[in-house]
Amino acid sequence: MAADSWDYEPDDSRTELSAAALKRAFLDNLFFLRAKFPEVATLNDNYLALAYTVRDRILHRWVTTARSYLEEERRSVIYLSAEYLLGPHLGNNLVELGIMDEARQAMGELGHDLDELLAQEEEPGLGNGGLGRLAACYMESMASEAIPAIGYGIRYEYGIFDQEIEDGWQVEVADQWLGNGNPWEIANPEIKHPVKLGGRTETWTDSQGRYRVRWVAERELVGRAFDTPILGYGVDNANLLRLWKAEATESFDFAAFNVGDYYGAVDSKIVSENLTKVLYPNDQPRVGKELRLAQQYFFVSCSLQDMLRIYGMRRGDMGGLPEKFVVQLNDTHPAIGVVEMLRILVDELEEDWDESWELVKRLFAYTNHTLLPEALETWPLPLFGRVLPRHLELIFELNRRFLDEVRGRFPGDEELVQRVSLIDERGQRAIRMANLACLGSHRINGVAELHSKLVTETVLADFYRLWPEKFTNVTNGVTPRRWVALANPRLSGLIGQAIGDEWVRDLSQLKQLEPHAEDSAFQAAWRAAKLANKRELAALIEARTGVTVDPGSLFDVLVKRIHEYKRQHLLALYILA
Repeated sequence: MAADSWDYEPDDSRTELSAAALKRAFLDNLFFLRAKFPEVATLNDNYLALAYTVRDRILHRWVTTARSYLEEERRSVIYLSAEYLLGPHLGNNLVELGIMDEARQAMGELGHDLDELLAQEEEPGLGNGGLGRLAACYMESMASEAIPAIGYGIRYEYGIFDQEIEDGWQVEVADQWLGNGNPWEIANPEIKHPVKLGGRTETWTDSQGRYRVRWVAERELVGRAFDTPILGYGVDNANLLRLWKAEATESFDFAAFNVGDYYGAVDSKIVSENLTKVLYPNDQPRVGKELRLAQQYFFVSCSLQDMLRIYGMRRGDMGGLPEKFVVQLNDTHPAIGVVEMLRILVDELEEDWDESWELVKRLFAYTNHTLLPEALETWPLPLFGRVLPRHLELIFELNRRFLDEVRGRFPGDEELVQRVSLIDERGQRAIRMANLACLGSHRINGVAELHSKLVTETVLADFYRLWPEKFTNVTNGVTPRRWVALANPRLSGLIGQAIGDEWVRDLSQLKQLEPHAEDSAFQAAWRAAKLANKRELAALIEARTGVTVDPGSLFDVLVKRIHEYKRQHLLALYILA
């Protein structure tokens, strides 16, 4: 069948949302995907069967969405983030599809407790906190608003650690979130991209007399794609989260095995796969720093190569790239993408430097997350040069041209030149990634109105002086789908009874609650919902710790790792004091 005549529609049994259809699909998936019948199925089998049931309904929307984006050639967001704190998928996807009640009915009729199945899911710990949660919220919101987007990141085998408290101390245990299988991802082994690391560069003059540079890498690995559909709320729309896993170019050295070097035969595989083994390896030792830089470059390089692969499906002229994509840097972790894009254009596609740099600036945008100068990411020059020798050369050349421009605009102001330089010359020389992100982006935003204002007055004040037109604000949002509708069904139900369900898409609708503020019946129902939630929390605290607490207490709940400078730790110290 010709590609342009594709008119396949899946069978209704795989897309219907009724309780009866969910029941039938659940039993089919238990039988055909788990090879189990109800009497021997484990809790995890039943969770997976339900997850696959829901996934089928998402995939229908995902494939249809991808096809419409391709046909319409709409501009897409390429969202680069080292973290995605997605939260459990099953409950969220039931809310997005609007079938929580149908799923509860279907499972109840089969003798299963939906809450028990929801609790079985291992949360993908692909993030640390606010940065990763912001990325997850943006992906969900863009899907809900039908904004074409691909989120790119790393498929960490071990995510943010599991926290246990022993003798009052935080003990960090490996987070094996993939241990029981991940039904939400689609392995895409045909989508893979090579990534170079280390080595040296060589120069030559080509047949047209042009100065050229090639990167001769010390080692090369491959990034393979794992895709997760991100569903929008109440719409037939789903976007794509594509995470990269590092693999060796050759997983098994047959020659080494044949001469008895059994460990050497798989050494390349082990070294390569270590790259995506764990979220944020300890970067105090030198080897940890190198691994973290290599992680960042790996996922950015794979992602930009993938963007160009998609772009090449429809056209070839690089000049149209910014009309097809915008690349959003979620903090400085993916900022190396600015130089990687320049390298691809200049070294591999043989494009003109000036035209390439203008294209890069039109393509990238940068979200700043911190006002602390010491928290802005830097990389020591020797380390950076070892991992990315060609990128260091490009940064030197970018910096030379940039500082010449600054001196031309502000003659004699060498202190300004030193502050905006891509290289910090104080003490051990280091690459300033925030400066690179500012230089290579056409838009720079903070994550709250006050934050965005302070960014222009403090850490990025010099760049605001250079390019005030680049700066804007995009206020952090949290999706009410997960953080109210899913997290607090009692409160959500009460609000829905009072004002309808449109607030789940538009939080400004909550203003309609104001007339109910003096309604004694509504107040009583509100207090009852809150008290029921507190009783559940008190029961959980007693089950976990043996401590009995009064449900009538005022609770202040903090969910976070214990960290030296985080507010959770500071509040704990305040309570003790």
